[in-house]
Parts: sequence; structure tokens; C-alpha cells
Amino acid sequence: MGVLGKIFFAGIIAAVAYFATRCYHGCGETKLPVFDMNKYWGPSDGKAYKEDTAIRPFKIQYSDEVINKLKARLNDPPTFVPPLEEVGFEYGFNTNKLQDILKYWRTTYLGKWNERQDYLNKFPQFKTQIQGLDIHFIHVKPRVSGNVKVLPLLLLHGWPGSVREFYEIIPKLTTQSADKNFVFEVIAPSLPGYGWSQGSSKKDFGPSEIAIVMKNLMKRVGYEKFYIQGGDWGALIGNILATVFQDDILGFHSNMCGSNRPCGMVKSFIASFFPSYFVDEKFIDFYFPMKQRFIQIIEESGYMHIQATKPDTIGTVLSDTPIGLAAYIIEKFSTWTNPAYRKLNDGGLEKYFTKDALLDNIMIYYLTNSITTSVRIYSEAFTFRHLGLGVDNIPTNVPVACAKFKYELLQQIDWVLKDKFTNLIQSNHFSDGGHFAAMQLPHVLYEDIVEFVKKIEK
Repeated sequence: MGVLGKIFFAGIIAAVAYFATRCYHGCGETKLPVFDMNKYWGPSDGKAYKEDTAIRPFKIQYSDEVINKLKARLNDPPTFVPPLEEVGFEYGFNTNKLQDILKYWRTTYLGKWNERQDYLNKFPQFKTQIQGLDIHFIHVKPRVSGNVKVLPLLLLHGWPGSVREFYEIIPKLTTQSADKNFVFEVIAPSLPGYGWSQGSSKKDFGPSEIAIVMKNLMKRVGYEKFYIQGGDWGALIGNILATVFQDDILGFHSNMCGSNRPCGMVKSFIASFFPSYFVDEKFIDFYFPMKQRFIQIIEESGYMHIQATKPDTIGTVLSDTPIGLAAYIIEKFSTWTNPAYRKLNDGGLEKYFTKDALLDNIMIYYLTNSITTSVRIYSEAFTFRHLGLGVDNIPTNVPVACAKFKYELLQQIDWVLKDKFTNLIQSNHFSDGGHFAAMQLPHVLYEDIVEFVKKIEK
């Protein structure tokens, strides 16, 4: 090895040693950003805006005319291109399975729409005006007897989900049981721009700004302090709430824990060489090999680049066709539940989800015409402005629990997570489950939430 080679090799060793030392002792921190708690996000300049603080009952109610129009569109489908021979969902939604779902949608599902609408109305729902936006939320108060503590819990969904994800877990959370001395009062909002919650009329309305709206919503319903549970965007928004309002968040439970602190990638890279030193051997395949995880992310993240750069273009395309909307969204419930399902002709869609549940979620997007406003969060989240806030560089001491379902899209080892979540008191691995845990395995997620809250309340 020549002199230059030795110098280069020594430099590499020094660099690795430097980053390893920095990561061992934690990453650099930034100052907590200051947010305007009352910033107006509605249409026009808002000079004449006076917030209506009333909480109004809301009921989902669509006329026969709206449903018949949808039936007519579904009765005139395009000529589908057949899937390639011996291909399941590797190229996207298998059109043979798509036709099966569309037939069920236009006949059985829409034929019992009143029944489905009643189901979607099974929980008390409300709207209230916050920062210029009409915000929709489910609010379920438990019936309790005896000395049982009622704990407020904010449930936060993500994309391409909706509040429909929580319909199976809400009854469990709000029902008193003998094995615990508490029960939850659930507040499950549609994120701004999703479902019946109004989207922002102005740019720069990213996850941090949504977090402020959620904090104001909880204050509106009477709670300064509360628990949070979230996945997908709900995990990121919950993370922000637990960072910015550390004195007010009683605990943060997530089924998609993540941290973008600078040292995280370095730590993950180091751990990939000696995984058994950082992770129980039973769970190494949740995280490693990194190449396999990286390939999976590349395969599943094409939608993200489109939505982060041209949200209104893809939104316009999907708004124009309910069939395209269904294909675009329901496909995620296949490969995001288990990547192995891409090899199945039916995408494994009905292994955990019923057609009714999948179509309930589609109907929310279709009836509210919210696909464009829902995907704009990607564009706002990846701006230099939002990333420059540096919220991930600020540790939070709020008690945190991470429920790690094996087939979740993103997983991080606790060595990485603890730089951000300094009070990570629970980290459980589950041998099954994917991105839509509340909808796929509601009892498993419920039990994990209860285990976490018991530790805090004790």
C-alpha cells in the first residue's frame, strides 16, 4: 500500500471512529422551533375570520343520487389489460382481482349502502372549526362504573388510510375490563385534507402544522394532557406532538416508530455488521440484511416520489375515476401488509381484510373527494422548510412504546430510536402484521397499548 493509500485508509478509520463516538454519545441537537398556535389555514386572507368554537354533531349522509352516479360509473369500466402470465401483484394491482372487487362494489356493496353508511355512523362524530379549517373527528366516551380512570387517547391515522382503520379497535379501547383500572376516551380525527376534514388552502401546511391543529383539537374537547397512538403519518405527527409539547403528552404509542436523526443511518450501518450485539437473534430479520430492506423500500415507494413532487397531478387523475382510486389505494393493503403477497394472484387482500372494510375506506376518499388534499402532505413534508425545523434532532422524554410488526415498511433498532425517544419504555416485536395494524390485528395492537399504559399509570 502506497503512502496515499495509507493516508486514505487512516482517514476512513478516523471518520468511522468519529461517527461511532458521536453516535455512542448521541447526536447533535437543535432548538425547539416556535409555532404559531393560531395561524389561519383557510381560504383568502382570513382578516374577517372569527373562529366558531362550537362542536357540532356530524353524520355521514349521502343521497341516492350520489350513490346511483357512482353505480353508473362502475357499470362502465374500461377494457382491462390482462395481467402477465404467472404474475400476481408484482406489476401492481392484478386486473383479474380488480374486476372481482369492482363487481362486488357495484352490486353487493352499493346494494347495501344504507347498511354500510349506518356502520360508518356507529360512533359519535363531530366537526369543529380550528385555525380556519373544519375538522371532523370521532369521539367515543366510555361508560364506566366503580373506581375506573378515564384516559384521553388521540388516535392518528395516515395515508392511504382513514378513521375507518380504527373501527375494530375503538370498541376494545373504550370498554371497561377487569384486568385494568382504566379505560380510554377516544378522539380519532380525520387528518386535515382527509375524509370530512377540510384541507389547507395555503402551502407550508405540513406534519408540524397538522400537529398544532391536533393539539388545538384536544384542547377544544377539554384535554390539555393526553395519550397518543399513531402509525404512518400519525406516527410522525405524534412524534412532533411528543417533542413540542413534552409536558402535555402522557405517553406516545406508535406502530411505526422512526427517527431521522443524523446518526441513525450510521448506527444502523454499524449494527448491520454485528446485528446480534444490538438485536435479539429472534428479531434480526426485522431489520437486516439492510440490502433486502432497502430493496423493499425502493419497490414500494414509487408513489411517494409522485406525491411529494406532483400531488395535484396524481390527485386529479384519481379524482376522475373511482376505479383508478380503488386500484391505487387498495393495492397498498396487499404488499404493505406482507411483501410476500405480491406473488399472489389475489394479493392476499382478504386474508385479513374484508371487501366491505377495504371499500369503506375507498368510499371515504371518493365521497369526500379528498385524494388530492390527502396526498399534499407528502409535498409539504419533504420541503427544505419543514425538514429544516429539525424536530427529529430534539430528544423527547415522553414515555414511548414501539409496537414492531414484522412486515411494517420501516423498522429501526432501539439503539437508533433511543437517541430520539430517551424514555423508550416498551419495544415489542410481533411475528405477523404489517402497515395497517389497527385494522389487521386490532386485538394485538390493543393489548400492546394497554401494556404500555399500565406501566405509566402504575
